[in-house]
Amino acid sequence: MTRTRIKICGITREDDLAAAVAAGADALGLVFYAPSPRYVAPQRAAQLVARMPAFVTRVGLFVNAPAETVRAVLSEVALDLLQFHGDEDAAYCSQFGRPWIKAARVRPGLDLLEYASSFAGAPGVSGLLLDADVEGYGGGGRTFDWSLIPPSLPLPVILSGGLHPGNVAAAVRAVRPWAVDVSSGVERAKGVKDAQKITEFIAGVLDADAGPSL
Repeated sequence: MTRTRIKICGITREDDLAAAVAAGADALGLVFYAPSPRYVAPQRAAQLVARMPAFVTRVGLFVNAPAETVRAVLSEVALDLLQFHGDEDAAYCSQFGRPWIKAARVRPGLDLLEYASSFAGAPGVSGLLLDADVEGYGGGGRTFDWSLIPPSLPLPVILSGGLHPGNVAAAVRAVRPWAVDVSSGVERAKGVKDAQKITEFIAGVLDADAGPSL
């Protein structure tokens, strides 16, 4: 059985962190993009990271941040993986000495194979996160047409964009990604997670992993 990894993004509170860890999340995301309602300042992020146990990946999300901003965060926060959601190129993403993943805003006409190939092989690249193409950054709680994903990409696929407990099992069965990433789909308010939704989301992934593909 292949196991789909699970990232819960936009953690802002200790209770939400604990709920995600207890439910079995593989990774937790902290947002360092100030316009986001899920933004956490580096000092606050360091407090949250200190509560994350071993073998839970600590992920920092950035959007078109100056390189010195990323380095300043890294000097305060013990991050394992960087996630870039803006217009960053491979050279930019590779300069920080950490593994990283790059987001793609999926839309008709975007050549995902070409996009992924522009990052594949770069130092530290660990995956391609596929998100909906909406105004601003992040999927905005919207899915995209999963049929736009080529059957074979040169990087592990992290599926995002509009996932929630009601559709994640179908998403995993349809796409068979390496991992799934959720934020608003397990919230009761922006930046405030719902422990029951987190539990149901992870249960949906496990159910899909246990069953056949569509």
